[in-house]
Amino acid sequence: MDDKAQLEMAEGVLLGHAMVHRLAEGLGIRAFFIKGPGSVLQGLREPRISADVDVFVPPSGLGPLLQALQDRGWRERPVDPDTRTFPRHSVTVDHAMWPCCIDIHFRFPGMEKPALDCFEAMWVNTNSLDLAGQKVRVPSKALGILILALHSLRSPESPSCRQELEFLSGLIRQRSAATSLLDVAEETGSLAALRPFLADTLPKGTIQEWPEPSKEWRNRVAAREPGSARLLAILQAPLGEKPLLVWRAVFPRREVLLSKDIYADMTFLGRVAQHRARWARFLQALPRVVSDIRRR
Repeated sequence: MDDKAQLEMAEGVLLGHAMVHRLAEGLGIRAFFIKGPGSVLQGLREPRISADVDVFVPPSGLGPLLQALQDRGWRERPVDPDTRTFPRHSVTVDHAMWPCCIDIHFRFPGMEKPALDCFEAMWVNTNSLDLAGQKVRVPSKALGILILALHSLRSPESPSCRQELEFLSGLIRQRSAATSLLDVAEETGSLAALRPFLADTLPKGTIQEWPEPSKEWRNRVAAREPGSARLLAILQAPLGEKPLLVWRAVFPRREVLLSKDIYADMTFLGRVAQHRARWARFLQALPRVVSDIRRR
């Protein structure tokens, strides 16, 4: 395909929603789309061009949908296989002929209930929306706010995330909106993670006792750097697992290098150069890593 025939990003994202919707519907998989253009159309986000398609499916739907996309030329992006350090919540696929990628979510960080229970609670809080000539499922206003807030709360120091949280805060000033949000948060076990967002917005005494966030969520919020996440995982791991985690931190698998660049040079000299660059990034980030560990 020549450059003139390639899809623009905005076109690819919209057509990607339509394609994934058709695939999921044909397989009998319940699927709804989060963030992205749907949130903008609902007034939950300020106008922006998305760079990917975010779709949510029940855990049992992940495999079939992923296989259907792979049959059509989409390939799974390499990721760090260390799920202790980086707990998996989605699978990302891309295609050489498409400008955007697709993120298939089967759980969402900050939602502490079991993944299937969360999906069922979310599914009843979805609506239909016309998008790219298709009627697709998207979150209700309350669920959409919950998902966007949890997404931004993972990086609260980011200016764009702070701006989004301020925008969302303005949407729940009305009591009815706040009540709906609290209902969905309780059903998905998200109150603990949402506390920094809700504490200053809700009337005092609305929540009598806030639940404690999970270790996974506390680690995710504290670790602003990849090196912080690895050190936290090593410090918190049982004694017998620490040596392997240290070994993998010093000598990562090829998937770790490819996760940064799928076209990375994997020859011996290429890997040596990538290891050098990796250590240079770690040393440069070391003051922030130390700060993250102390804060956690």
